[in-house]
Amino acid sequence: MIANEAISIAYVDTHLLRTFVAVATTGSFSAAAEQLGFTQSAVSQQIAALETDLDTPLLTRRPVALTPAGERLRRHAALLLTRLDMARADVTRAVAPPGRLIVGLTPLAWSRRVSRALATIRAGSARLSSRVLVADRERIVAAATTGEIDVALVDGFTAPSDPLPLPVAGAVGVAEDAAVVAVPGDHPLTARRTVELADLAEAYWIDAPVVSPLTSLPVDGLRAGLRYEGADVAVLLGLVRAGHGLSVLPASTAEGVALPRLVHRVELLLTPGAGEPATRLSELLAAP
Repeated sequence: MIANEAISIAYVDTHLLRTFVAVATTGSFSAAAEQLGFTQSAVSQQIAALETDLDTPLLTRRPVALTPAGERLRRHAALLLTRLDMARADVTRAVAPPGRLIVGLTPLAWSRRVSRALATIRAGSARLSSRVLVADRERIVAAATTGEIDVALVDGFTAPSDPLPLPVAGAVGVAEDAAVVAVPGDHPLTARRTVELADLAEAYWIDAPVVSPLTSLPVDGLRAGLRYEGADVAVLLGLVRAGHGLSVLPASTAEGVALPRLVHRVELLLTPGAGEPATRLSELLAAP
């Protein structure tokens, strides 16, 4: 039902909401089923049950698209599910054994400073159980939201002084570096000191979704000549040097042609309810 132009979802099953968000995000019942590990029939049944519960159509079927009511529900559902995940993480922390530190990070968020800070924390407690998880930004942010990790360090490229466009609030900037286009040694760009990203729309790029995804850059239409799905920065640089395509990287990681309107940022997310080792690590990294 719709009252005062809003949908009442106080008693909606959260499993149905997650299925709805998956369909709304992927734009496909089959893609949502694959993402959630359900059959397509099960997804269809769950969406139908949600529409029956709310007494209003949420999606058109052919093609799959949100109705006005569905768009309203999508906005509410995303916030509610995030809050639920954060609450679950907080409760998990309350009953978790002490002395745990799990750091999740994207490949380009790792640095000597992070390594030294982690070493300082571990040296202060011989019994500390510590682990490092390396994955893409979406995976790391989700792990912080659900409490799988204690501290998240994520990186990306953005305009100078702009924060990263993260789906959750509370991130703190801990590092900022110049951005460069990494090119092969014999590339014509090596003769230049700076270049605008928009001027390279016709070049061939390496799409490295875990390390430096093309979709995160503020220019549309960049053409991928090769897709690299690993997380090893050294492998990505080797592919660039071999002439397979260009890549945007931080100046501290690779030599290249400067991008004056772009910087590389690293931001930190502390999981709600994280223990003292995680809090101490975040303090060390956030300090000037």
